[in-house]
Amino acid sequence: MTSEVRIKNTGLRGVTVADSGVSFIDGEKGILIYRGYRIEDLAERSNYLETVYLLLFGTLPNPEQLSAFSDRLRAKRALPAFILDSMRLYPKTALPMDVLQATVPLLGMADKDPRADAREDVLERSITLIAQLPTVVAAWHRIRSGEEVIPPDDSLEHAANFLWMLQGEKPDEQTAKDLDVCLVLHADHTFNASTFAAREVVSTRASIYAGVTAALGALSGGLHGGANTRVMEMLLQLADEKDIKGWVEERIDQGKVIMGMGHAVYKTGDPRAAYLRKMGQRLDKTTDSRWAALASEVEQAALNRFAAEGKTTIQVNVDFCSAPVYYMMGIPIDLMTTIFAISRIAGWCAHIIEEKFADVQGKPALYRPEAQYVGEYCGLMGCTYTPMTGRKEG
Repeated sequence: MTSEVRIKNTGLRGVTVADSGVSFIDGEKGILIYRGYRIEDLAERSNYLETVYLLLFGTLPNPEQLSAFSDRLRAKRALPAFILDSMRLYPKTALPMDVLQATVPLLGMADKDPRADAREDVLERSITLIAQLPTVVAAWHRIRSGEEVIPPDDSLEHAANFLWMLQGEKPDEQTAKDLDVCLVLHADHTFNASTFAAREVVSTRASIYAGVTAALGALSGGLHGGANTRVMEMLLQLADEKDIKGWVEERIDQGKVIMGMGHAVYKTGDPRAAYLRKMGQRLDKTTDSRWAALASEVEQAALNRFAAEGKTTIQVNVDFCSAPVYYMMGIPIDLMTTIFAISRIAGWCAHIIEEKFADVQGKPALYRPEAQYVGEYCGLMGCTYTPMTGRKEG
């Protein structure tokens, strides 16, 4: 073993592992770009379906292309009967993200030609997964609630159809638009933990189903997609708190985190949070609630404390602002991370396609990082093996 001191990076921060043309982040300036387009333009002027097309194909569609793409997605929304039958056998207490992660391999089993792995095959599977993940989430919520599964409505756009299948009522135009914007904002975010998991898995030439399943597992974690659930749980606990500033101060003094504060990349603010904050403020008024206002109180108290300590790079992230928005839309708390998933599936698929078909010296690169061994060491010949009878007790 060499005695050379090696630099180790926690969480691969600052380590570039691949080229990508899918999205770009400038954390110092608070910039997020999909395929060259600022997230601000897409949130204000585009929609989720057009954003999905952009991520998968690399360009914005013309009207004919978007119409044809919409038809392809609508045709794939329904789930095979055996998958719904299987879901009815799941324990009703199963976590929604676990259900989603368990169901994607079933979608793979429904694939008539799972070995076909040409670019067009992977693209077709991407469209299927993007269309069907919302159906899985909505169906599971209905099943666990003892209600009939509602089939997709082809007359509704992507976000509106999801709310219809989930709640059994067709949403008003503004709510459908709000959710659509949320899906745009969450659609991709470069090499975050779940995207990295998907790309690492498919770099072995595993299927897109394996890659998406891995991504879902990563997203379910409390430090990734699960953070919005914990933010809303925090806000519910603070509903009757009279001294928000005091609660924040005490929590920071105790060395505890405030969920939704801070980001691994953004140092001057998450550009997605700005849109969700405004959306929450409007929903507070239209739903006669104060969840966004409460979140704002927590945010301001925390920012003031961090500023006093010189920690000006700690800002709220997308999870902090999305939690009250989803809650006011009537989305159950434990489904909030699945909303993240049914949006991010577009980015995962775009990255999987890129990973599978990127030309690195003639073939995709297999991810194979190294680790610095810090365990027991007895020289190059290894430690001497002692038979069981010769080992001392204790």
